[in-house]
Amino acid sequence: MDGSAHVDALLVGGPSGAPARVRISRADMASKIKLRHLDGYEHFEREAGTDAAMPVYRWTMRTKVAE
Repeated sequence: MDGSAHVDALLVGGPSGAPARVRISRADMASKIKLRHLDGYEHFEREAGTDAAMPVYRWTMRTKVAE
């Protein structure tokens, strides 16, 4: 697998215990990402003007897993 196909994204904010970094596909470098954490999802939005080599995503909200 080509190492350039993925990048580390820095996650800012969110609950304690949530990851501070996540490895994402360059193809998935959307404006928003959603991560499964405990019994819900943590939502992050990409900060404008961040470097593509280390994009920064800021926490925006948490949602519960639908049952």
